[in-house]
Amino acid sequence: MQIPAHLQNSRTGQSMPNSAGHLLSTLRTFKMSESKTVLEAIDIQKSFGSSRVLEHINLDLKAGEFVSFLGPSGCGKTTLLRIIAGLEQPDYGKVVKQDVDITHFNTAKRKCGIVFQNYALFPNLTVAENIAFGLHKKHWSTEEIKFRINELLHLIELPNIAEKYPNQLSGGQQQRVALARAIAPNPDVLLLDEPLSALDALVRLNLRQKIRTIQRQLNLPAIMVTHDQEEALSISDRVAVMNKGVIEQLDTPHNIYYKPQTRFVAQFIGSMNFMQAVAVDSHHLKIDEQTFIDFPHLTFTQAEHFEIAFRPENVKLVAQDEQSNEYLNLAVRIVNTEFLGAKRRLFCVIKNQNVNSKQAQAEENILQVDVDHQYLAIVQDEMYLQVPIRALHVFDSRGHARC
Repeated sequence: MQIPAHLQNSRTGQSMPNSAGHLLSTLRTFKMSESKTVLEAIDIQKSFGSSRVLEHINLDLKAGEFVSFLGPSGCGKTTLLRIIAGLEQPDYGKVVKQDVDITHFNTAKRKCGIVFQNYALFPNLTVAENIAFGLHKKHWSTEEIKFRINELLHLIELPNIAEKYPNQLSGGQQQRVALARAIAPNPDVLLLDEPLSALDALVRLNLRQKIRTIQRQLNLPAIMVTHDQEEALSISDRVAVMNKGVIEQLDTPHNIYYKPQTRFVAQFIGSMNFMQAVAVDSHHLKIDEQTFIDFPHLTFTQAEHFEIAFRPENVKLVAQDEQSNEYLNLAVRIVNTEFLGAKRRLFCVIKNQNVNSKQAQAEENILQVDVDHQYLAIVQDEMYLQVPIRALHVFDSRGHARC
């Protein structure tokens, strides 16, 4: 990790700036183009008893990069973080940091700063004593420790709480102190285990941006575990979407949302409509007896089954059937609506579906459409749904994306 010069000076006893707040103004924003790999997990496998928790996990972390592990409960994301931190040992595979195999290093030797979900602050120590906990006196002088505490309190924008105890702070303040304690000894990697899940929504929103700002300023590679997709997409350079012990996709937030590589990723991230389809020849899929879609750039096997997917915001509702090779056109009936704040979500059923009333209410037969509120004035009970062909996703029977 590239440590700014003045932070290195505080470790070696050289002169220190007078202003404890200098850290905020002197650190630069990291550029990903300068990055190199600082951490790798190679073929990690882990089981608890007969339950396989992680299956052939491979990932890397670049210098200054923020990566999130995102997935439902029980998918293995926390176990993977604990293996990287040295709190668990893998059954197979290794963890490499800066070209050194640290798989069997204890947590203290890994130089990883860890922030836990429950803050894990010592209630009998002041904020200053909590932050200084990892600053060993054989490496840091008393003067250096005081300076380090002061500059970190300015960095987390809580300069006047040094003598307070954790129970005198709000949840957001406690988590900021936990972050300061984690980065105090200049770790090589920052690990965050659902650090915001115990906080109120507004506090989460503000604190996640603060964490991202500090991480960028310090050029500190970081991994965060979360089950909140908005949280992961908003502040990450890359996201590892996990499911049942495997990484389904490791990619940028943009690609995770717009180019999901598996059906699980498409379904888990945001809202997605799915419809069953079958190949009638090498380039055409059939949704029902009246609806065919041409995919000239794809090759299908006749009678092969697929799923077609599209996001609610990519849909346009029109009053009349407007047939075009550039659009998927479906006659629909609107059955319900939801208020989403800036938009209204309409729930539709395909009119010519040959299903009974119970099946029609099933989730897989309901299509979602997001529209602006001013558009509601022209919405009728029966309309035509129009989706650009370029906005369609095609998944095969194994759940893999074809486009």
